[in-house]
Amino acid sequence: MGTLQDKIDRSGGALNMLQNSQIGQYVFPIAPEFSNWRDECEAWANTAVLLDQSHHMTDLYVEGPDTIRLLSDLAINNFKTFGRNKAKQLVTCNHEGQVIGDAVLFGLDDFRVNVVGRPHVPNWVQFNAVKGNYDVVVERDERTLGNNRGRRSFRFEVQGPNAWAILEKLNGGPIEDIKFFSMGKIKINGRNVRALKHGMAGAPGLELFGPAEEAEEVRAAILEAGRDFGLLQGGARAYSTASTESGWFASVLPAIYSDPQLADYRRWLPDKGFEANASLGGSMVSDQIEDFYITPWDAGYKFIDFNHDFIGRDALLAKQEAPHLRKVTLVWDNDDVVDIFRSQFNEGDERFKFMEAPAAYYATFPFDAVTANGSPVGFSTYVVYSSNARRWISLALVDASVAEGDTVEVTWGEPNGGSNRPVVERHKQTQVRAVVAPSPVASKIRQGYRPYQVEAA
Repeated sequence: MGTLQDKIDRSGGALNMLQNSQIGQYVFPIAPEFSNWRDECEAWANTAVLLDQSHHMTDLYVEGPDTIRLLSDLAINNFKTFGRNKAKQLVTCNHEGQVIGDAVLFGLDDFRVNVVGRPHVPNWVQFNAVKGNYDVVVERDERTLGNNRGRRSFRFEVQGPNAWAILEKLNGGPIEDIKFFSMGKIKINGRNVRALKHGMAGAPGLELFGPAEEAEEVRAAILEAGRDFGLLQGGARAYSTASTESGWFASVLPAIYSDPQLADYRRWLPDKGFEANASLGGSMVSDQIEDFYITPWDAGYKFIDFNHDFIGRDALLAKQEAPHLRKVTLVWDNDDVVDIFRSQFNEGDERFKFMEAPAAYYATFPFDAVTANGSPVGFSTYVVYSSNARRWISLALVDASVAEGDTVEVTWGEPNGGSNRPVVERHKQTQVRAVVAPSPVASKIRQGYRPYQVEAA
């Protein structure tokens, strides 16, 4: 079997490899819609939604007396009070302090955890567990697309203003003693189902998980309990907009492709894996892959704990006072977006890059250039149509010169008529005006939502 490093070498560098990858956006292997994606998107803001997260994330189970030491050595987080029934966002960096990725960490027991997310953080944790001097055992439960045995667990999320009423109806009474980003149990059809408490759209909800063989029974019970509360199932199309609305950077480009100290890691990763086949697309152009890396501060991860040693600590200390990018929402100009759709009636290649609704990003890692008065000020990523805001919006990282209320321009479409990937038709670039807004964009979400990037000990 070949390695990631082999593929980088064959491709003439990591940038060429990623920019010429033939795949599109990250896939959520569930039904695209259960009703229609507009109503499904609005359900988490107005009533309640059931999201099926059982299929698109990798689960890495780590168990043993050195579990916390392993995680502490890799993550920017503080683990002083972490343990059973605790959860947190796990953020890891390379030796230069650039983000490899984030995942959700579930404390299943004092020395048993589950790392849940896109494959790159589970891969990094597993590599260090195997290659380092740690007394741990790891088990993988691959996401559905790479799993021939079937998933071990289901993972459902019930969110929205009516979510808590539905969950207490399922439980047969009040749900008590589950603090934010901690875990407990609720009763569903007489079963004890483990639950993680967090919330979106300014309201508390639960993420429920358990054995895969119980999934359909639990799903049916949730749908029945939610019948009178406006509960809808959310499909893949609706789910693809959730991260941008809630202000979560769904997936950074893992900063593993150029760090000389990660050469052994690149030789450990396979050439058929996620890191070797993910795609990089959009209008942002650079001949250095490092320009696509970010620091924890850029993505809004403000919980760096320098009171423990971890990979990247010294580099981050040196960068602590340096300028950082700031995470914002860009609200795209309606007229400019209409021009993009109007251009689809033009002949030949005289059209702009098509915007698929509700998620118009067309690469695993989308990067579109953002300028202000003609000067580069950052990049835009994960552009979606928000049925709640009734606007096209994107997440963006911009420098300190850009203030809320400013108008910037996003370059939409790829240079030179587009890349050679099948998901990219021939087109020409255009400029889209966008107003800088807070992230998350909606005030009720911003005031009440506590996303994964809030550190929870």
